[in-house]
Amino acid sequence: MIKCIIVDDEPLAVAQLEKYVERIPFMENVGSCSSAAEAMDILSNSNVDVMFVDISMPDINGVQLVRSLSHPPMVVFTTAYSEYAIDGFKLDAVDYLLKPIGFEDFLKAANKIHRNYTMALASQPMTPEQGEGVCHDCLYVKSDYRMLRVPIDSIKYIESMSEYVRIFIDGNTKPVVSLLSMKKIEEALPKDSFMRVHRSYLVNLDKIKEISKMRIVYDGNIYVPIGDMYKENFFDYIEKRFVGKPRSL
Repeated sequence: MIKCIIVDDEPLAVAQLEKYVERIPFMENVGSCSSAAEAMDILSNSNVDVMFVDISMPDINGVQLVRSLSHPPMVVFTTAYSEYAIDGFKLDAVDYLLKPIGFEDFLKAANKIHRNYTMALASQPMTPEQGEGVCHDCLYVKSDYRMLRVPIDSIKYIESMSEYVRIFIDGNTKPVVSLLSMKKIEEALPKDSFMRVHRSYLVNLDKIKEISKMRIVYDGNIYVPIGDMYKENFFDYIEKRFVGKPRSL
């Protein structure tokens, strides 16, 4: 459920927006207020995903309110004055609604909010503990403006490339590329099956078939290097499962 607040000093405008929000199945109004001070109080005590903010309010107006927030939620500006639109979009507002607001325009804004919210969720890997209805044996990652389901047991290894990761999957000739840090995806994966073996590589231990010359070999000619910082931990894991006397690799 997308949680929103309404900030407007006109009671009729507040009442109208409240009714509109009630008609949107994926939105919930967690507070309505008539001033920036009231809004900041709600924001400090509640999780808010989007604000519907009137620009022309006394004392602190809507633009000033948004600028004052270090981590503002999504914003939809509302006003009776079209000349304020440029100021609103300079702050990366999701939308701008001109009063009197019709439900059709409100619905379009709500759908934009939903798309942005979904894309934000898709940019983070999710595990079952992080939300109801999430797959118990997979991750959801954002790749090329799509949300992809990646079964955990299909992952062979993951390569870090600056701000991106490449996820190599059984049966796929091309990796899944996602804007994620290695740390975030490592935290989302089960620690008993995945291990960091290099600052740029994370491997699925269950997929290892061959180790040669400080490298994990895949498909004959693809390999992952074992870094000096990680080799002790990795070979401790191998030695515990080694049948016979371990030899130098």
